[in-house]
Amino acid sequence: MRLTLMWEARAAQGRGGELLEWARAQVLAHEPLRREIFRAPQDRVLVLTWWEAGAFDAELPELPEPDAELITRPVHRWRFESVE
Repeated sequence: MRLTLMWEARAAQGRGGELLEWARAQVLAHEPLRREIFRAPQDRVLVLTWWEAGAFDAELPELPEPDAELITRPVHRWRFESVE
């Protein structure tokens, strides 16, 4: 089963570049099959990682929560199973 983990955060006012660099610098315990990092208006940063897993709820390395002063709200996280 191929899973995609989605991590999305909104930076504190004017700190989008810093949050983007923070996300780029994160090292996971294991390397995913693939990782992509995106940015969007309102200083949002999105990180997608792809993994081979035995189950939807498999234990996989995830990006941590950044320091509270760097973000405006808790990080949003979702899991998706590839269907194709």
